[in-house]
Amino acid sequence: MPTSSASRASPPTPPTAPAASDKGGLRVSKRVSGLKPSATVAVTNRAKELVKQGVDVLSFAAGEPDFDTPVAIKRAAIDALMAGQTKYMPTMGDVETRRVIAEKVTRENRIPGVTPEHVGISAGGKHALYTICQCLLDFPERNARAPEVILPVPAWVSYAPLAELAGGKIVEVQTSPESDFKATAEQIAAAITPESRMLILNSPSNPCGTMYTEAELRAIAKVVEEAAAKTAPGLVVLSDEIYEKITYGGVPHFSIGSVPEIAERVITLNGLSKAYAMTGWRAGYTTTSGAWGLEFMKSMTTLQGQMTTNITSFVFPAIRTALKECEADAQRMCAAFGRRAELIHRRMTRMPGLKCPQPTGAFYVFPDVAAHYGKRSAGGKPVECALDFCEALLAENRVAAVPGEDFGGRGVRHVRFSFACSEEHIAKGMDRLGEFLAGLR
Repeated sequence: MPTSSASRASPPTPPTAPAASDKGGLRVSKRVSGLKPSATVAVTNRAKELVKQGVDVLSFAAGEPDFDTPVAIKRAAIDALMAGQTKYMPTMGDVETRRVIAEKVTRENRIPGVTPEHVGISAGGKHALYTICQCLLDFPERNARAPEVILPVPAWVSYAPLAELAGGKIVEVQTSPESDFKATAEQIAAAITPESRMLILNSPSNPCGTMYTEAELRAIAKVVEEAAAKTAPGLVVLSDEIYEKITYGGVPHFSIGSVPEIAERVITLNGLSKAYAMTGWRAGYTTTSGAWGLEFMKSMTTLQGQMTTNITSFVFPAIRTALKECEADAQRMCAAFGRRAELIHRRMTRMPGLKCPQPTGAFYVFPDVAAHYGKRSAGGKPVECALDFCEALLAENRVAAVPGEDFGGRGVRHVRFSFACSEEHIAKGMDRLGEFLAGLR
């Protein structure tokens, strides 16, 4: 068995003294003052501000499709709005919409035992992730160990902060470009302890753009099954499948929740933002399975009922329309992402010092740029880390990308580029990136 590359890192300790900005004893909570802001959102917002100022910025920061929402989806929401569907709805969504999701998950993802009662609809995938973490994790009692969250890294920037906010302790499992940034079943097994509460998997991956195969996920499922029977009876798999319909590299998407032996301990997170170009609609959903899944969904309902209750009422018909009528639109957008993936990867791999796996899903490339650390940009800025690289690239060549530090693990050597943009945008951006690299000394 290979040596485990898991590392155990305690959540950051919030400051104990009031912040410098506190006045007269007024302050914000420790849990928030110790929370990291999203690096992706920060870079995206900075690029947008520069554009407003008239700066010609080419942004590769946001994980947001450039396509418009399909017309049929918009029409369904408009019709519902005009018909007066503007009142409160059940907290986790109306039964009709939850039934459509349950049928979709049963048919496409082959997850057994999913009924409308196993489905919850939230204000986007991030809201669902927050709620899931709050329902699964607890701050430890005195002298007890914190519940552990096993996280293959690099990983999306919000997993660790939201798990830590709920009391979890992140156990990183290191991955590398040589493995296409995928953790092995052996690594997962080595990371599991009696305190393991959650294993987070994301396929296709943000930020890495790679995917687990069915065989790899079945091997991980076997590890989870064995651990649950022996060392970690409370272990739950959180499978984030928000990019499931954006695959183009020959690796079919597979839902780990479809493995019968662990189906009841898998929570599947999904939504409509990426596949149907509905980022601004804020429509995410969670599905569970079996008897425990019903109990878990009740806890999510209770918590969401104290937070947001239902999402916007006239969005529910739009969700049903997307899932029932707009598969051709999703496939059309996926085909475009496939062409863009080939273009940006081909351009990048021809540039000096950049290395990255071939993307097979989602819309990201994650090149290793560390060969350029220790240099200076044409404008004289030192490049000692991914953040320096991105800041100099934006300031001097007006290209926005996300530094890899906050993705964890090997992310410190990498930069994320989103290719949820036109081929013309990609071509211009790669020209500017090439000019930036040529100026490094």
